[in-house]
Amino acid sequence: MIVLVRVRAILLLASLALVAAGCQRQPPPRARAVTFNQDIAPILYENCATCHRPIDAAQAKSADPVCFAGAPFSVLEYRDVSRRAKQIASATARRVMPPWLPAEGYGDFTGTRRLRDDQIALLEQWAGQGAPEGDAASKPPLPELPKGWQLGQPDLVVQAARAFTVPAGGGDLFRNFPIAIPLAATRYVRAIELRADNPRMLHHASVGVDRFRVSRKLDGRDGQPGFSAMPDDDVQNVFGWSPGKAPFMEPADRAWTLDKGSDLVVQMHLLPTGKPEPVQPVLGLFLSDTPPAREPFLVRLESKSIDIPAGQRDYVVEDSYVLPADVDATSIYPHAHYLATDMQAVATLPDGTKRWLLWIKAWDFRWQDQYRYASPVALPAGTRLSMRITYDNSSENAHNRRRPPERVKWGPKSSDEMGAMWLEVQPRRKEDLPVLQRDYSERSLRADIAGAEMQVRTSPDDPLAHNFLAGKYLQARRVDDAIAELNRVLHIDPRDAEAHSNLAIAYQMQGRAPDAVREARLAVQLKPADDRVHFNLAAALNAARATTEAIDEFARAAAINPDNADAHFNLGVLLGARNQFADAVAHLRRAVELSPRNVEAHRNLSLALALTGKLDEGIAEAREAVRLQPDSREAKESLNNLLAARRP
Repeated sequence: MIVLVRVRAILLLASLALVAAGCQRQPPPRARAVTFNQDIAPILYENCATCHRPIDAAQAKSADPVCFAGAPFSVLEYRDVSRRAKQIASATARRVMPPWLPAEGYGDFTGTRRLRDDQIALLEQWAGQGAPEGDAASKPPLPELPKGWQLGQPDLVVQAARAFTVPAGGGDLFRNFPIAIPLAATRYVRAIELRADNPRMLHHASVGVDRFRVSRKLDGRDGQPGFSAMPDDDVQNVFGWSPGKAPFMEPADRAWTLDKGSDLVVQMHLLPTGKPEPVQPVLGLFLSDTPPAREPFLVRLESKSIDIPAGQRDYVVEDSYVLPADVDATSIYPHAHYLATDMQAVATLPDGTKRWLLWIKAWDFRWQDQYRYASPVALPAGTRLSMRITYDNSSENAHNRRRPPERVKWGPKSSDEMGAMWLEVQPRRKEDLPVLQRDYSERSLRADIAGAEMQVRTSPDDPLAHNFLAGKYLQARRVDDAIAELNRVLHIDPRDAEAHSNLAIAYQMQGRAPDAVREARLAVQLKPADDRVHFNLAAALNAARATTEAIDEFARAAAINPDNADAHFNLGVLLGARNQFADAVAHLRRAVELSPRNVEAHRNLSLALALTGKLDEGIAEAREAVRLQPDSREAKESLNNLLAARRP
């Protein structure tokens, strides 16, 4: 046994010696040097240069190029990249750069900005080897970077009316710019391209369509061009821009309708540069005269009852909606502010199958974007759309701007919180669009009421909160609940003009005309310079058959605020009933100009024009009323009557 052990030991030592000898004769090959020119430049040119580049190609050779969209350096030249090799390796390894929030495997999107694992490994290896430059002959040609309009010359170029001056210092800020769209007729938009005249200050932007021109009333209220908080309920997002995102030309059947008289609103996230600088956004619109085969519709999952206690790390909001029709989802736009951390959107099909629409595991307010699906996601009727958003209001959240943390509630300012997933869908059948619109509108009102009730619970002594809730109750025709809320306001402040005015509306809905007139008169006494209280008094007087005084009050409302479309509309109707057709036409024209989607304004204008001898103009207005509301019996009847009157 001893001999055998010795033999084995000798054999083992001999084999080890042979291995050692082999290692001496054949040393392992050295790892190939990773160089900028051969290995790194192709990665950076393809994935990073759209943002990390000079604004002007002529600046690329300068010692300190000014980079696009506030990017801190250019990646076109070795000298700029080599000194930041470790920074680049770290940012890409942590997947902070390129900025792309959706997690892989939870939704298939176009334009994905995500490096492969082997590319990240090369960047780390290059930095670890000292960032060598390599042979100049192996460097690829500079990438073809965007110049001018990327989709060609737009059909229409529009610009914000006035420039806003971004202050030299302070934190980042949000500014909204309403832009009037000079269209003589309804058109259809296939693409939007945003050009920022000072891209160093722009972090990201979004564009919304304001069909009722609500944002015009907010423009300049604080003495500066534009306004701060976006009226989200009235402005529908249609385009999102972030650094490196290329504009996209929609297929003809996915264009969206831009009605004559609509405004666009550009929201810009702006970064001070150390000196006061102006910003004045420009939009290029690519239009079509052909309506889409299927009109897109925006389904908004959201919570307006957000109330996050200070220090809570895992505050969750959820929302869901069951689709009443078959649709195809084309894009998703998640939105929250600084405290959100995790955002999920799931579709549960009628058979129980779950499909991920989006999962962002590390939300970053600075890099929000609109994500377009690589191919439309089929969602049959009965599919439940669900969202779940988690917030961290603790000191451990690096994005939390409050130190120490404070209670944060829902609101439109960036210091508030929001939580929404905007899913763009297209109904499979054209006739399903009105079904979806009606169902979703009812659902949205319920959500608004829930949010308003939360605001009242958390701020029981706030008259604005009670007034807002009362207004939502009136929309839902919950008149008794509205009256109860308004009486609470008057208990807090008996001189609240808005509460008296809203109470007049509630009494009018109950048929209590004398009580409505009494409350409306009180509101006018308390706030005589407010066009809205004059309007409500006029409506109450008209319901009480005091027509002459009602006309006077509508006229006062229009004089105080010439942009009060409802005052002009009612004046036109009442004056027309008195055969004052010329005056009726003037006010109805103004109503249509201010509110181009008001079907009744178009219909009444068509009749007033015909009665003044302008039959062809009247027919054109009647056609517009039918176009806006094809299922309106009154609109069709008016058009048919006018067409019959034109026949010899």
